[in-house]
Amino acid sequence: PDTGLYYHRYLQEVINVLETDSHFREKLQAANAEDIKSGKLSKELDFVSHHVRTKLDELKRQEVSRLRMLLKAKMDATMEQNVQIDHLGLLKQFEHLDPQNQHTFEARDLELLIQAATKDLENYDAAHHEEFKRYEMLKEHERREYLKSLDEEKRREEEARFQELRQKHKEHPKINVPGSRDQLKEVWEETDGLDPSEFNPKTFFKLHDTNSDGVLDEQELEALFTKELEKVYDPRNEEDDMLEMEEERLRMREHVMKNVDLNQDRLVTLEEFLKSTEKKEFNEAGGWETVDETQVYSEAELQRFEAELAAQEAELGRRAEQLKRQHQDLQEQQVRLDAQKKEYQQAVLHMEQRKTQQGEAPAEELKFQAQAPHAAPAGKMAVQDSWVLS
Repeated sequence: PDTGLYYHRYLQEVINVLETDSHFREKLQAANAEDIKSGKLSKELDFVSHHVRTKLDELKRQEVSRLRMLLKAKMDATMEQNVQIDHLGLLKQFEHLDPQNQHTFEARDLELLIQAATKDLENYDAAHHEEFKRYEMLKEHERREYLKSLDEEKRREEEARFQELRQKHKEHPKINVPGSRDQLKEVWEETDGLDPSEFNPKTFFKLHDTNSDGVLDEQELEALFTKELEKVYDPRNEEDDMLEMEEERLRMREHVMKNVDLNQDRLVTLEEFLKSTEKKEFNEAGGWETVDETQVYSEAELQRFEAELAAQEAELGRRAEQLKRQHQDLQEQQVRLDAQKKEYQQAVLHMEQRKTQQGEAPAEELKFQAQAPHAAPAGKMAVQDSWVLS
């Protein structure tokens, strides 16, 4: 499934290529999560076929090229053009491959890829929760700021309306604990259309292993919670927040993984699933506490967040004022340039007019002056013409 990692495509392609090698596929199926995370499996790369190694080399070269393009785009946006970029130094910030060797895929590359993906996936959910917390704090901040802008009567009306919507949101059927018998039986009956009295965990697992790979991945698990989420969230209702619904889905999946995924490989095998149905909590689970019933942030965290927002707004205001002044300076420069341009145009026009006038003036008057003739043969007159330019 899509991991959400920025190098997901590279990760997926490497896995797909490795699984075409029968030796590596056999070792992968026999390995446990600790063998994979520790890098022990990476040593098996030395035994895969030459054809597979060639494909992996090409994948790595493509990934290095992609990262270089990303780096160049980032540097172009933040630096002057024609600046020499130290690609090797910059590539070191990426932890999912070995930047020292940019042409061949080695055991070190597989080890780094596994370690980076393991660490990043572990942090992915935490980052999502933090992002959701900031969203909730921003929503509350904007609500309080809006209330401040109202007069006393309007403020009371708005507060009453807010409390009414909150109460309306809480009026929903009981939410079953994710992964409990009650929750799974509800899916069995209402989604699968089967008799609840014939509920069978093994059959249920096979029904919802939609790609038939022998495990329930995170997306297949999250699909099981849709019925519970529909009890609380409806996109047509003003009081229901769809971002809260996605946070709810994530919390449900984490709860199941924590209690069922024994080897913490983010996959639930049939054996793990059946063991979870033998636990006391599976049969005696109570209700589920939804996001709106959980204190996502404290008042102190909200105050720090608001202070951070105020600082960001002040910085944006300072930069806006600076840009405004720069804009004014540019406008004044433009006015001066326009004035100079107009002067130049007038000077050129005046010169053209003078040239035109000179070209249309009458030709210079030519005067002819006859001088006394010199001696000439009889019967003839010698005349010397003298042209004088007046």
